[in-house]
Amino acid sequence: MNMMNLKSRAQVSFPLDIPNVTVLAVRMNRRGDYIITVESTLTSTVCRICGREITQFHSYGKWIQLRHLSILGHHVYIRLRPKRYECPYCSKKTTTQKLDWYETNSPHTKAYDEHLMLQLISSTVEDVSRKEDVGYDAVEGAINRCIHATVNWDEFDELQIIGIDEIALTKGRRNFVALITTQQADGHVAVLAVLSDRKKETVRQFLETIPKRLRRTMETSCTDMWEGYVNAVKDFAAAHPEVSLEVVVDRYHVAKNYRDCVDKVRKRECRRLKKKLAASEYEKIKGVMWIVRKNNRDLTADERKKLRLVFAYSPELKLAYTFREELTAIFELPLTKEEARVRLNKWTHKIRRCALDCFDEFLTTLDNWLDEIVNYFVNRLSSGFVEGLNNKVKTIKRRCYGILKVTTLFQRLYLDLEGYRRFA
Repeated sequence: MNMMNLKSRAQVSFPLDIPNVTVLAVRMNRRGDYIITVESTLTSTVCRICGREITQFHSYGKWIQLRHLSILGHHVYIRLRPKRYECPYCSKKTTTQKLDWYETNSPHTKAYDEHLMLQLISSTVEDVSRKEDVGYDAVEGAINRCIHATVNWDEFDELQIIGIDEIALTKGRRNFVALITTQQADGHVAVLAVLSDRKKETVRQFLETIPKRLRRTMETSCTDMWEGYVNAVKDFAAAHPEVSLEVVVDRYHVAKNYRDCVDKVRKRECRRLKKKLAASEYEKIKGVMWIVRKNNRDLTADERKKLRLVFAYSPELKLAYTFREELTAIFELPLTKEEARVRLNKWTHKIRRCALDCFDEFLTTLDNWLDEIVNYFVNRLSSGFVEGLNNKVKTIKRRCYGILKVTTLFQRLYLDLEGYRRFA
């Protein structure tokens, strides 16, 4: 394609990169947009009724104009009249020729749709609409043409590790949706589904959509201690003999549970000491919150000194802190599943023999979920990759000023995760 500068008469050639067309004319309109008129070089199409190839030319359709990739800062439009062919097998019915580089009823070429997807990564529909000088609805239409609203299983060869977690679509703790992801063998994290709620039935229905070829590759499901997720996975595995799937309760959800027990003791003891101690004495231990929350190995010398002073005033807090550090150390050890079970049971017995009651609720949790918790020690897998996606979802929601549809959230999350790999 040759374009000539009207002032200098200099010529520049650009490849149009559109297959099966010939360029008939190039002109510039008053806005400075290039209008490129083309015609298909293909001499047949497939009948829309019988599916046979037909070659008998009938007529041209109406002119259509499609936005294409810009050139030197100028908008580019491709203009053509689609050919129509007559089918001798279907009572002379006609079919409009379809070309691979654009979709019927789309205002853009496929190349321009993909360009819009690249612009949308880490951006918003409104921003891209303004920058590209296209309508808001046109950008949304490009999203729907380029990105499925649900997972495309053809993109996956294995699902060894899946993660299930929830996130609130709106502020508060009621409007939860379930986020299902997978961590691939190369470490890449991909989104599989954003479900409308976190009920067991909803999760189970999604798991049933997984193709048989992928079910055989499933090994581990990482989740928190939400019975709906765990029971859905267990029922699914029980119903399909080809599925060998173990549930791993995320170590960090467990850690948050028992660390909160110690934090409650800290708050209670700090309130007690504030009333009991003189102001000058309390000032020495003031601001101990972050010191107690840190792991002992990460403390500085000054922090250890302050912690010892607090423990001198509160033996109960010292005991709770010690038990917390012991439990954390168990999770750090290179134990087998059975060795971990023995260690955790010993830790439980020590707690129950002392007068400390802050861990009572956690001990019940540990009894109920022990099998799933010790599964962590098999391959030391956690839901860290899911939690990372939760942060990305929060960023997307803030960027887009809220997202209320699960299909939209799936598409935007997919675009941020896969956009450069797929469209660049």
